[in-house]
Amino acid sequence: MRVKFDRDTCIGMFQCVAEWEGFEKDTDAGKAVLVDGEEESDDVFVAEVPEDEEFDAKFAARVCPVDAIEVYDEDGERVV
Repeated sequence: MRVKFDRDTCIGMFQCVAEWEGFEKDTDAGKAVLVDGEEESDDVFVAEVPEDEEFDAKFAARVCPVDAIEVYDEDGERVV
């Protein structure tokens, strides 16, 4: 499973941080940070989701108020 995070879209509500340790707060920028995320393009980061954290990653995506987080399965299909 893979997570994609659009940091530019993020509004810093930090609900994702509360739901999954794959995100951290960047209070200076007022945005979340995808831990171990690699920049795919301008302000879009991707990271692999550990198998035992898949539920939390999906939940973090679901609670994002601006849909800045997407989760994809192994086949590249978007699941959240």
